[in-house]
Amino acid sequence: MDLSIIIVNYRTRELTLECIASVYASLTAYTYEIILVDNASNDGMIAAANERFPQVITIDNAENVGFSRANNQGIRIAQGRYVLLLNSDTIVQPDTLEVMLRFMDEHPEVGASGCKIVLPDGTLDKACKRGFPTPSASFYYAFGFSKLFPKVPRFNQYQLGYLSPDEEYPIDSLVGAFMLIRREAIAQVGMLDEAFFMYGEDIDWCYRIKEAGWVNYYYPCTHIVHYKGASSRRKPYKIIYEFHRAMILFHNKHYRKKYSWLTNGLVYIGVGVKFALSLARNKLRPVR
Repeated sequence: MDLSIIIVNYRTRELTLECIASVYASLTAYTYEIILVDNASNDGMIAAANERFPQVITIDNAENVGFSRANNQGIRIAQGRYVLLLNSDTIVQPDTLEVMLRFMDEHPEVGASGCKIVLPDGTLDKACKRGFPTPSASFYYAFGFSKLFPKVPRFNQYQLGYLSPDEEYPIDSLVGAFMLIRREAIAQVGMLDEAFFMYGEDIDWCYRIKEAGWVNYYYPCTHIVHYKGASSRRKPYKIIYEFHRAMILFHNKHYRKKYSWLTNGLVYIGVGVKFALSLARNKLRPVR
């Protein structure tokens, strides 16, 4: 088996079915399997998948165990030389698997790779190529400097806005919406850290992969479409909480011992302020 594709579903049944259909429409000589993990959606996902795509391997969780743990369930039974984390709200193109797997086969130094990811309106999903969220990178991003100076590398260490999205290059971090990982890299660094519930696990994984000597690579010679939730929709408190908890978790795991108590204190204050502002903005958004 060349590739194991892991899709985690949580109450996105129709999007997930469309995602699976797009995979099976792929034009590739590589062999692959799809492992679908449902996080207690209670929306008939597993029954629908079994009926429409009986070849899909399914895992039906009795509770929502989070994104990291659900993906790890899939990784444990995966048979492929490569593992692909694929969001349930994405559509792959007919050539996506062929292009990306061929790239990985031709570049054995690459531990993880990602393609270009676009939103339904055709704009770039900026999360598909990122730097690591160091204290300075996080500060410039969180407080708007990257938007004010989009082409200045100093202020765009996180989203790398000064780099063309149509060129290929090594980067720090990919995104879990589409992350293709070499089996040997997983064997060396381990699976996703289950302390991260639904954010930050992809950056943490990329950090460990790069620390182990592998290359993380952005390869925009193919793309997928990512149907992210509308920004105007009011988000549940848990989503906002987990997003900001992941920031602290990542910082404590990888940066706290590298920086002074003053820098660490400013990071905690900054995340706290951003958390409060996010809660306030969220309350003003309409309920849908």
